[in-house]
Amino acid sequence: MKEIVTDIQSLGVRVPSEIQGRRGGAGPAEGRALMIQSHPVNVPISASYVSRSPYHLVPAESGFMLSRNGMALFPVTIVPEPAFYGGADPDGVPFNKIALLHGADCLATTVFQDCVNWNTVRQCRFCGTGVSLQTGGAVEKKTPGQLARVAENAHALDGVSHMVLTSGTGRPPGSEIPYLAQCVRAVKAAVDLPIHVQFAPPADIAAMDELKAAGADTVGIHIECFHPATLALVAPAKAAMGMDRYEAAWKRAVTLFGPNQVSSFLIVGLGEPPDSVVRGSEILADLGVYPFVAPLRPIPGSGMEHATPPDPEIMKRIYRAVAGVLRRKGISSRESLAGCVRCGACSALPLYEMPADGFICHTVRTQDELAAALAIRHEVFVEEQHLFQDSDADAHDASAIHLVLKKDNMIVGTVRAYPETETSGGWIGGRLAVRKSARSFKAGRLLVKEAMKRVKNRGCIRFTAQVQEKNVPFFKKIGWKAIGPSCLHMGLAHQLMEADLTTAPDDGV
Repeated sequence: MKEIVTDIQSLGVRVPSEIQGRRGGAGPAEGRALMIQSHPVNVPISASYVSRSPYHLVPAESGFMLSRNGMALFPVTIVPEPAFYGGADPDGVPFNKIALLHGADCLATTVFQDCVNWNTVRQCRFCGTGVSLQTGGAVEKKTPGQLARVAENAHALDGVSHMVLTSGTGRPPGSEIPYLAQCVRAVKAAVDLPIHVQFAPPADIAAMDELKAAGADTVGIHIECFHPATLALVAPAKAAMGMDRYEAAWKRAVTLFGPNQVSSFLIVGLGEPPDSVVRGSEILADLGVYPFVAPLRPIPGSGMEHATPPDPEIMKRIYRAVAGVLRRKGISSRESLAGCVRCGACSALPLYEMPADGFICHTVRTQDELAAALAIRHEVFVEEQHLFQDSDADAHDASAIHLVLKKDNMIVGTVRAYPETETSGGWIGGRLAVRKSARSFKAGRLLVKEAMKRVKNRGCIRFTAQVQEKNVPFFKKIGWKAIGPSCLHMGLAHQLMEADLTTAPDDGV
């Protein structure tokens, strides 16, 4: 099934003329939601390229049958127009100009149907935020009261189970976040729905605290593309913010909302190399952010309305590679409480996911994880090996990358790496520690290899470590070499060793 879903999200589905879909605005525009084996799938149905698709819907006894070149594949149900669309607020504004049904049970709205970058050279070329406003299909600014009434009706009449609040960048930028928090409070007061909020990374990351206090359950901070040249071309405002600002926002959001409750869109088909999608997904998943990978859906009225989605074979290779990343990092769409990741209608990635198996390794994501890593170091280096009297912590901890190893969702090991100097290009590894109950060649190798990958991605040209003599054979077995004679270090014989960074793991398509 996953290959078929991948195909139809890129190629589209030819449908009978009576089936109509959405044609503009933000989100999954130009398409219609189908149910295939209980999974919601939003597919293009009226774009010009759809006429060439080998997939089409034919009437069946109950609903429709999805066929490919005349061969029946799966029964399909068209997600019906929801009952709440027939309602209106006290001022007569139709509910479907305030919020829409996405997928099977997700209520979604663009709170500000505008953006400070709209109709400027900074506008995202793939975005259609202002299109619905131009055609009269949406209200420019939804009030908290309007959103609360729509949510209450959609939940009662159509069984909507979660909600998405998104917005263009405010005037001034950042002003949208406190207003989104007001909307979250209003909806939560009216109906008990998990709420997902999407916004650009604010200049002051503390602004996100207000969303958490208001009751938001998950958030989306979307980079869309990890290839700098492509991002600068299709989303200049995002490119101008810089990756450091995005990374700071993702880290703060994971601290507030937790791993698996933060996401970022990655759109395939903007002109980027496919490998950049996989490497970007690895960066996100390592932080605890779900990479919501999806094919480009050209929106009528946007700067890319005449583009076509990526080849489905490219999407399949990317999905398989990203699913492997998610497995190794312990990230899963099944854990998301609300939003696009929980809905899953616009991406086939959830269908490619595999359950975690054995060890997972990632950068420390929260203060609790850092505390657990330091506790393991104390257990090994202070209590077991007596290398330190009271604590092994030192000044390098502040600048270090700390990795943790998990088994059955429990932290059982750690390692760190820190730069020699700001300009040397060299990094130093150390404090490799694994609890006795989890020690194995596999555990140690995974921690060291992940550290090698991390420093290599940061431009490291020389990665060294002082290794206890008893551990030299282990390091040689995974490709490290001895440098010079051994010496005393912390009272024990140690050997300086250097990694062969060409053997560092590399995620690609």
